[in-house]
Amino acid sequence: MDGEFQGSHSGPMETFESLVRAEFTPKTTYLNTASNGLLPARTVAALHEAAVLRAEGRPLTPLHEDTEACRAAYARLAGVPVTRVALGASVAAHTGVIAASLPAGAEVLTAEDDFTSVLNPFHVRGDLKVRAVPLERLAESVRPGTALVAVSAAQSADGRVADLAALREAARAHGARTYVDHSQSAGWLPTDAGADDFSAAVSFKWLLGPHGAAFLVVPEDFGGLSPVLSGWVAGERPWDSCYGPVAELARSARRFDLTHALFTYAGLRRSLELVEEIGVPAIAAHDLALADRFRAGLAALGHRPVPAPGSAIVSVPGLGSRQPALADAGIQVSDRAGNLRASFHLYNTAADVDRLLTALSA
Repeated sequence: MDGEFQGSHSGPMETFESLVRAEFTPKTTYLNTASNGLLPARTVAALHEAAVLRAEGRPLTPLHEDTEACRAAYARLAGVPVTRVALGASVAAHTGVIAASLPAGAEVLTAEDDFTSVLNPFHVRGDLKVRAVPLERLAESVRPGTALVAVSAAQSADGRVADLAALREAARAHGARTYVDHSQSAGWLPTDAGADDFSAAVSFKWLLGPHGAAFLVVPEDFGGLSPVLSGWVAGERPWDSCYGPVAELARSARRFDLTHALFTYAGLRRSLELVEEIGVPAIAAHDLALADRFRAGLAALGHRPVPAPGSAIVSVPGLGSRQPALADAGIQVSDRAGNLRASFHLYNTAADVDRLLTALSA
């Protein structure tokens, strides 16, 4: 990890390496961000402070402020107005709200073997036409009558990156809407959520936050969604909406909020601050350089990963069975459908890549 960057706030230049070293102290060779990102030190401290606040019976006002700060930070990262961002607990719940809005018989186009949270709520409706095609054929498969195209920006299983520009163009040409899950890309791949009708992302992977938070981006006019999961926090005046039906839903995307996991947002605020301080372009350059180093090393060993150019996730067919032994050796990767999946983020180094390659060569 070398090179310099200028943080998003005024101040002296600081090396990428020095900032990352101050925040992360992994005890293993951790190459598994596609499952869970590591928590920065500032996030761990914030979680502790939030717990103490609750334990001592003090007002929780700071935690509510953290929640709104997270909404604003994600809006900046996603490139959308904060009024378009709703807070929830999972991508599956957000997908469920979108699925509930579709008329019976509507066609939903999906990518084969995409992550379940992007798909299953459409299937369980039982009265939608869900069609799956290979990721590479998604754009060309949009047709008249397609109501919605749902896809992950980067595939969880193997890191393949969707051609979102082509997909959006095809969707517009046929009057379809788009729904993109950025869970495996937000934090390392620049996000243009404003170009899609709907998008979502969890907080605990590349955004380096705790579990329990997920973001939903909706159009300014809400895109025909009904806030079927909303409670008191979805009211225009939440504290006046605690009893009886909500008299007035929030005039922003907050009408789709689920009850906030306050501790999660207390920590996540600091994680998002770190991502913004370093900047997604710098993170992307770092992560992709490591992924390319791993691909080159695999080629030298005679292994061929799933083609996924421009991805921070590398998946190697036939090596998934090596995962338990690698874990025993202190190298954390995943076994996904028989493939060994390694994923690289800002706390990883070239030495981490080389250690994995050395282990695989044995």
